[in-house]
Amino acid sequence: MNTTGNSAVNLPPLPERMRPESLDDYVGQEHLVGKGCVLRKMIESGNISSFILWGPPGVGKTTLAKIIAKQLDRPFHILSAVTSGVKDVREIIEKSRSNSLFNKSRPILFIDEIHRFSKSQQDALLGAVEDGTFILIGATTENPSFEVISPLLSRCQVYVLKSLDKNSLDLLLEKAIKNDPVLKNIKIDIIEREALYRYSGGDARKLLNILEIIVKTNEGNNIVTVDNNIVIEKLQENIALYDKNGEQHYDVISAFIKSIRGSDPNAAVYWLARMLAGGEDLLFIARRMVILASEDIGLANPNAMLLANACFESVNKIGMPESRIILSETAIYLATSPKSNSAYLAINAALREVENGANCPVPLHLRNAPTALMKELGYSDNYKYAHDYNNNFVEQEFLPESLEGRRFYEPGENKHESEIRKRLTSQWKKYNY
Repeated sequence: MNTTGNSAVNLPPLPERMRPESLDDYVGQEHLVGKGCVLRKMIESGNISSFILWGPPGVGKTTLAKIIAKQLDRPFHILSAVTSGVKDVREIIEKSRSNSLFNKSRPILFIDEIHRFSKSQQDALLGAVEDGTFILIGATTENPSFEVISPLLSRCQVYVLKSLDKNSLDLLLEKAIKNDPVLKNIKIDIIEREALYRYSGGDARKLLNILEIIVKTNEGNNIVTVDNNIVIEKLQENIALYDKNGEQHYDVISAFIKSIRGSDPNAAVYWLARMLAGGEDLLFIARRMVILASEDIGLANPNAMLLANACFESVNKIGMPESRIILSETAIYLATSPKSNSAYLAINAALREVENGANCPVPLHLRNAPTALMKELGYSDNYKYAHDYNNNFVEQEFLPESLEGRRFYEPGENKHESEIRKRLTSQWKKYNY
């Protein structure tokens, strides 16, 4: 099979060879680029504004940006947040401004992994996005609400890309086997696809890499058979057990969080070790433990939030290898702590009430009265200052009239919240705790 031998030595990897060059060849994300959908309409109109593509690895963020630039015939600049600094950003800005004197089409600046840009780097972008020096397309695997500064985020639409479904993966495989200059000369018999799809996890790049690995390890054969056992065997030989940028990233952090929620410290430190050995971002791990401390432990042990936040701050200052100890201590503490999701349930219940139309006016006695007119209108009348009463408590209505007696918070079944329940029962007869 010479096609996979010497003649293919200088070819780029299969995912690069299969990178589509038009929207019609693009696989997946029909909710964005399908006929009549938002991004396609924007591209077809030529009226494009800055946006951020948020989604897992290998779903076509970079490809989509390149297609847009090509289809609109715009100058296209790429920066990687991993390797670029403020200086690189400013150079692109100056280059774009000087070129605009000769070219009416605004260039497109694509920033891969924009969530890794520091605040100063993002600040450097802001002015150029505001004055239209270029169209910004950012790509991120992390929630931009947490990772992109608010002024920049407010000037960009966010589009969510999804992992590829089975139909898209099927189509991708068929295209590769039929059209790739190497693979089309080989008879590839795919008997089973389950393992291919399971290990690719909706990541197009990973799927094509797996296929290429299997083909290359069968060099010399004109027929390549693919089944579940072959996929598993070849992956064990060729692919690392943890990929911080791929599906394993999501699977292992999920196992870690669920182990802590399930109060198993042994499983928690095992999954923590897997992430540390794989080079996972330490702050990502610490940030997830802060969330868990509030969501899953909450008022059963309020100190959990303090410790998790201290862990985040410490890891941010110290780094590896010492941070492994801090992360381990915190993970074990959280796993062995009593659990309660009462705060999580309370805010969700309150939000549902608000979303269902309960946008009630604030009662007059709870309003401030900084002006004479407000005082005349009755603002703050009959408000009872709690500290003027025994035990710093006096019964009065704090909810809007239409929600009087509505209970959102339910104390959990644990020692700390049992005490809270007793106190609420003695203070608030109307809530019937």
